[in-house]
Amino acid sequence: MENNKEMRNWLNDFHLPHPIVIAGPCSAETEEQVLKIAHELKDSKVSIFRAGIWKPRTRPGGFEGVGEIGLKWLQKAKAETGLLMAVEVANATHVKLALEHDIDVLWIGARTTVNPFAVQEIADALQNSNKIVLVKNPVNPDLALWIGGVERLNNAGIKKLGIIHRGFSTYEKTKYRNNPEWQIAIDFQHKFPDLPLIIDPSHITGNRDMIFQVTQEALDLNYDGMMIETHIDPDNAWSDAKQQVTPTQLKKIIFDLTIRKETDDADDYQQRLNQLRGKIDEFDAKLLDITGKRMKVAASIGALKKEKNVAVLQNKRWNEVLDKMIADGGQKGLSEEFIVQFFKAIHQESISHQEKIFNS
Repeated sequence: MENNKEMRNWLNDFHLPHPIVIAGPCSAETEEQVLKIAHELKDSKVSIFRAGIWKPRTRPGGFEGVGEIGLKWLQKAKAETGLLMAVEVANATHVKLALEHDIDVLWIGARTTVNPFAVQEIADALQNSNKIVLVKNPVNPDLALWIGGVERLNNAGIKKLGIIHRGFSTYEKTKYRNNPEWQIAIDFQHKFPDLPLIIDPSHITGNRDMIFQVTQEALDLNYDGMMIETHIDPDNAWSDAKQQVTPTQLKKIIFDLTIRKETDDADDYQQRLNQLRGKIDEFDAKLLDITGKRMKVAASIGALKKEKNVAVLQNKRWNEVLDKMIADGGQKGLSEEFIVQFFKAIHQESISHQEKIFNS
């Protein structure tokens, strides 16, 4: 699959002066709930109404969606509001039912994207479909798997494609429900700059109070839109209550967001930008030089360990270094999350250099 300008056609056809907004409840619960939310969102910047009909849960016993009956509620909501309707599909049966009920947008969830067999089943069921199909990132941070999901749909003749960034599962404790791992989405965007990219701050944060912040971060990175879970009574929602906002809160979030220009052609801006980028280039070159010298020292440590028959990994030393760097980095305005990721990469490269010494 190669990038091309036509990838944006379906998005451009909305003729929106703002990023596209997809909103609606995590789960369709009752006909009344669906219709009330849809009518609340009708006269807003929302273009697509979303609702979970089938809800894959981590463990059995939880609410797993109302099923097919919910599709009839969405049909009614579409007829009454004019909003396009979107649902998550996880298999060919879901696709068949969604198409029979004229659902406009289908999305593939993170738990499904991780399974190429399931994605291929969906692609086969959608062969040459004219529907909009969006692919959420897989639960694990694997760019190739994410791209592969889109490629399977593209190979099936589906042209109205887009991706949704909903964050990645991690065992590490962070402030997010699903760590954003922004660089993975940026790498996807770099490979396919014309493939529409949508942020799902609800699943990234798991916390309605953080939705504005993460959405703004995404728009600052040139994302094309947002999918935000919206409920008339979030605290009593049947699933994911903490990450849903009311229609009123959603409208305020959208109003408060700042839409950035892609660039500025003014000579003053370009001149100052080039000067600052020149400084960045200098610092980057110095970083590489210092890192290279550091790895030579790490290799020497590896030689010493080999000579004395000492194990490569020294957890106590690593923890001491990491604690010190977190403390020092904080004083320099660097986040703990960045310091941990940065020095983990440095540490892993050091181990690799030492292992080469051991295996030589």
